Amino acid sequence: MTSGDVLPAHLQELRRGTAVIASLAALREPNYGYALLQTLADAGIAVDANTLYPLLRRLEEQGLLAAEWDTSAARPRKIYRTSADGERVLAAMLADVDDIRAALARLTGGNHS
Repeated sequence: MTSGDVLPAHLQELRRGTAVIASLAALREPNYGYALLQTLADAGIAVDANTLYPLLRRLEEQGLLAAEWDTSAARPRKIYRTSADGERVLAAMLADVDDIRAALARLTGGNHS
């Protein structure tokens, strides 16, 4: 087995956690799922719809997102926004990311290659 064989799985695992942080950050401004996919992609964070929609439901169930139905269009859409609890969790996760980046910089001597 080569590093090329295992790399995609490790990158996918890393991106799963990133999707939570990115979604909570992006949904500070209310939006619906499909538009969130585009917002994340525009920011350079590719998330598959089959990953995002279950994530949104889970974050809503955990109280980290608030949601309401927009019925003003022909097809109703669920609009999500980061809740107060979601803001607190996001702040803690971002602080942890900063700590992890600093620790990795110490381990790698600041060398990312």
